[in-house]
Amino acid sequence: QFLSQKVIMVTGGGGSIGSELCRQIARAKPSKLIILDNYENNAYDIQQELLYDYKDTINLFVEIASVQDKDKLELIFHKYHPQIIFHTAAHKHVPFMEECPEEAIKNNIFGTYNMVQLAKHWNVETFVLISTDKAVNPSSIMGASKRVCEMIVQSRNNVSNTRYLTVRFGNVLGSNGSVIPLFQRQIEHGGPVTITDKRAYRYFMTIPEAAQLVLRAGFM
Repeated sequence: QFLSQKVIMVTGGGGSIGSELCRQIARAKPSKLIILDNYENNAYDIQQELLYDYKDTINLFVEIASVQDKDKLELIFHKYHPQIIFHTAAHKHVPFMEECPEEAIKNNIFGTYNMVQLAKHWNVETFVLISTDKAVNPSSIMGASKRVCEMIVQSRNNVSNTRYLTVRFGNVLGSNGSVIPLFQRQIEHGGPVTITDKRAYRYFMTIPEAAQLVLRAGFM
């Protein structure tokens, strides 16, 4: 009921989490599903998968755009009037963002700010931000940028009619940039398998579980 016959937008919809969200949303028969991504190959892959699975029973749209481009976002919001937004678009590779902190700021912080402002302006019903456990007492640029995203979302709650909420992930098994594919490559090449610290623990959830968490948080 939360998703059925609603206009739903997924930013970063071609990514590992975004595409699984699209799969699960499609089952709920939304009135429109908008996949927004700045990487056309991923967007194409999930588009073709959903069209194959649902054929003409799904009202699917793909928009190639960056969340940093507020003017383009304005046109997209005007075109579709989304009711529910799942904001998964972000730079998330910790070492890359240490080397290129300005990109984390532009994409994660200002991209989220653009989306939050437009959600308020266009009276979006629910806005769900995908965040990370690295935003807790952040020790990296990526984590700090996502903490700022959370603060932006928190600051907007109860200010407009839009419900704003955040879901934090830990390690998602098999997601883009996950450590497991790295371990697999290391094993295939005969090792060694490198770990951060022998005392470190990692707790994993699967991609479908992660997407289910987001959807459940959205209607709680």
